[in-house]
Amino acid sequence: MNRPATDRRWATLAVCCLAALLLAIDATVVTLAVPALTRALRPSANQILWIADVYGFVLGGLLVTMGNLGDRIGRRRLLLLGVALFGLASAATAFAPSPALLIAARAALGAAGATIMPSTLSILRGVFTDPRERTWAISLWSSTSVAGFALGPVLGGLLLGHFWWGSVFLVNVPVCALVLAAGLLVLPESRAPQPGRLDAPSAALSVVGMVTAVYAVKEAARSGPLHPGVAVTALLGIGALTAFVRRQRRLAEPLIDLRLFRRRAYGVSVAAALVAMFVTAALSLLFAQYFQLVLGWSQLRSGLAGLPGALTAVLGGGAAAPAVAAWGRRRVVPLGLALMGLGCLLYLPVGTAADYPLVLLPMAVFGAGAGLSVAVTNHTVVEAFPPDRAGAAAAVSETAFEVGAALGIALIGTLQAAVYRARLTLPAGLTGDQAARLRESLGDALTGSTSTALAAARRSFVAGVHIATLTCAAVALAAAAAALLVLRARPRTRTGGPTEFDPDQEVMTSGAR
Repeated sequence: MNRPATDRRWATLAVCCLAALLLAIDATVVTLAVPALTRALRPSANQILWIADVYGFVLGGLLVTMGNLGDRIGRRRLLLLGVALFGLASAATAFAPSPALLIAARAALGAAGATIMPSTLSILRGVFTDPRERTWAISLWSSTSVAGFALGPVLGGLLLGHFWWGSVFLVNVPVCALVLAAGLLVLPESRAPQPGRLDAPSAALSVVGMVTAVYAVKEAARSGPLHPGVAVTALLGIGALTAFVRRQRRLAEPLIDLRLFRRRAYGVSVAAALVAMFVTAALSLLFAQYFQLVLGWSQLRSGLAGLPGALTAVLGGGAAAPAVAAWGRRRVVPLGLALMGLGCLLYLPVGTAADYPLVLLPMAVFGAGAGLSVAVTNHTVVEAFPPDRAGAAAAVSETAFEVGAALGIALIGTLQAAVYRARLTLPAGLTGDQAARLRESLGDALTGSTSTALAAARRSFVAGVHIATLTCAAVALAAAAAALLVLRARPRTRTGGPTEFDPDQEVMTSGAR
């Protein structure tokens, strides 16, 4: 193996990891900027929601289409186009003069992100032909993505402490320029040798189905499941996704080969990816609020408090390759989910006092499990597809993450808020306005409430956190048990469909059993 070729592979990994880190940070940093941009642009309540959510809607809706497009026109070309668009959209977002233009710029960011995520992972699939090296590369890419979610609040807190709200988006521009310049030098081009045509109706159905389904989940959490808009968008999303599935079964060249879900390792990995992001996104939301609203910490201090979790996520992702080689994938996937569940349970002693050591151990355990789970499931999903469909494979993995994150924030956030209101005991002597603010949320209660009322609100909030973390633990542990049972039996070769794929005999492992 010659040295220049080796160096170029690892330089490619560095570029792809930097691009993935950029997107992960951008996904979480916007929440910190909302209060400042609200004061500057004075958006309506509905516009604030679109500013926060439109990025995820567009990103999730376009992933499958963009992953397949990269297989056809070239993954390097699509990635570089996406990075350039991401930089331009970041500058437009930073200097948006009105809420409407800010929403449009955030939508452009989501479209650009949908080209970047599957392109980076599919490029790695093609560049690293050695199974052991590919395992390490995808593990590092995955753990970098997970760590980026924790780094977003830290970077946001640093920038907002010294600059205006647009700085959290403008900082993307030099990073995009670096990725673009390095990508032009080191990234190889790859595409399917016989790409075929991109089925436009399938692409349209996937976009409509994903966007409306995710919107329905978030709106149900925000306005209640009986809100008229929820039923309409949910029916539209279900109808579009059902039509998408039926169309894929008929096409000779589908966007997603649904027969792959017959493979135990593949189906379990997609489900595990969804569960991992469900729990990760939910806990990120809960403890960002806990640090700031219950403990009264600043945004920067709250962000720094989450860094140990990011570090252990990186370590967990790095441990994926040797763990699979030693124990087999059928044990490592459940192990990662079980560690996440254990981490959730260890959060239960936290209370209203600022006892940070109580948070460190569960954060470390949970982070290691999350890094391990994401790395192994990413690799399994990508390996299940042939190399010429690597973009489509990466899109499936990333779509599972996006759907899981949306569900986690919506459902667990709603549960925590419901417990908060149910457990809240209003002290005597409050005005009607004070009582209304207390019932709405702890964030609203921080303005104009008495110390006694705030103490009651904080206790109720922590009670909601306990129920929410117990629920997350139950979800993660149930998924771990299911994965262990499903992967325990040896798969058989099927006739008339894709070959069943043994999670411990395929190329990821060096010592398969």
